[in-house]
Amino acid sequence: MEQSGPTYDSGSGGGAPVGVRIQHNRRLPDFLQSVNLKYVKLGYHYLISNLLTLCFIPLIIITSIQVSEMNIDDLRQLWIHLQFNLVSVVICSAILVFGLTVFIMTRPRPVYLVDYSCYKPPHNLKASYDKFMEHSKLTGDFDESSLEFQRKILERSGLGEETYFPEAMHAIPPKPSMAAAREEAEQVMYGALDNLFSNTNVNPKDIGILVVNCSLFNPTPSLSAMIVNKYRLRGNIRSYNLGGMGCSAGVIAVDLAKDLLQVNWNTYAVVVSTENITQNWYFGNKKSMLIPNCLFRVGCSAVLLSNKGKDRRRAKYRLVHIVRTHKGADDKAFHCVYQEQDDQGKTGVSLSKELMAIAGGALKTNITTLGPLVLPVSEQLLFFATLVIKKLFNRNVKPYIPDFKLAFDHFCIHAGGRAVIDELEKNLQLLPFHVEASRMTLHRFGNTSSSSIWYELAYIEAKGRMCRGHRVWQIAFGSGFKCNSAVWQALQNVKPSQHSPWEDCIDNYPVKLIS
Repeated sequence: MEQSGPTYDSGSGGGAPVGVRIQHNRRLPDFLQSVNLKYVKLGYHYLISNLLTLCFIPLIIITSIQVSEMNIDDLRQLWIHLQFNLVSVVICSAILVFGLTVFIMTRPRPVYLVDYSCYKPPHNLKASYDKFMEHSKLTGDFDESSLEFQRKILERSGLGEETYFPEAMHAIPPKPSMAAAREEAEQVMYGALDNLFSNTNVNPKDIGILVVNCSLFNPTPSLSAMIVNKYRLRGNIRSYNLGGMGCSAGVIAVDLAKDLLQVNWNTYAVVVSTENITQNWYFGNKKSMLIPNCLFRVGCSAVLLSNKGKDRRRAKYRLVHIVRTHKGADDKAFHCVYQEQDDQGKTGVSLSKELMAIAGGALKTNITTLGPLVLPVSEQLLFFATLVIKKLFNRNVKPYIPDFKLAFDHFCIHAGGRAVIDELEKNLQLLPFHVEASRMTLHRFGNTSSSSIWYELAYIEAKGRMCRGHRVWQIAFGSGFKCNSAVWQALQNVKPSQHSPWEDCIDNYPVKLIS
């Protein structure tokens, strides 16, 4: 709350502040001047959100009074009345039972997140700034202009000194072979899954659904087949391998698993999200294709979902909403993240200069759909009111930006880069605290593609901030162009799982980043 400094009365002798005069001012303070608007807004939010409950309170009170005044004769008369209308009572009861049965059978089954695991590479795979630049120079593939460009991007990226490269990229010269790429995939996927099965005590043979997403490495047999072979999963498992869907594919994979859990009773689903660096390093000099080299790093997540009622007790979260937005019908959006070959025939992923504008448009579409599902009624009414005033009266009314902080307690924004996090913090009017998990994940692990939102969730848990009832918003962007959101609700005061990626370093965070 803003407060002005003390004012002095020149005639009071000695210049004493008016606020400490001996004669007390009996007038109440002017609350219109002193009360911060955010508290008025918060009270309005509580009033509107509980409006239905407040309307029912008088009805409940009147009904209770009437029931309390009834005597034995009144109850006897009521019973006689029901006997003479037995047919009506039976019909009403049958309709009620039928309606409840239909509701129970057709309502969506709850999907629980039992636990998840994020892979943490060994220390020998760490890549500092100096090591990155030294190896880039020693490869002999980059000219001086490209090396300087990569150095500047790296310094402004928000990445720290302890991100990880795959083993093949530590060699001089690098060895981006198919065998090395398979080895990287096995290392990260099996590392995350081993920890997941260990923490949950789930037998791999009990897994009924498997969804794996990796955009740029899709060998034959598939990555999902590699997991089936490794853990000897059952023969009737429903396995899916998603490729080419970018950094937002993790939310898409969860959405697919959710739909499959609606039609497959009493089973588990595992979602594995990763990206392969080994075969997708760019060794050319086209500036727009060099940026991914500076941002993308090794990472993988494995998530265990369940539709079993008994798992609610131990589950960490319940899936509330998934909203997906695809802007691929627009040519600029389609080409803004594009895998191609440069003039020398070297393959890489090109990032358009219009990427941030396209991402902003996709986000706007996504939150327009998500808003009515999650925002309190007060925010929706304010947004609708400003829209009506603007349309009907043609006034230059500034569009009302809904306060998503009233709908969510935590935000997991895809750690795609510093600029992405900055723009979402600004456009959603978030506080530095709300984007801390995203910034620290980018600093510690880099852009791990579709798995980054799980490293961020692990950060929040490691800080001890996740309490029962809290809502989490995961936001991810990906090629195509796509913006996808997942909303989770905590079912308990969530503690970090064993072997969390932040286990040995959480006390060092947050770090102060150089602007």
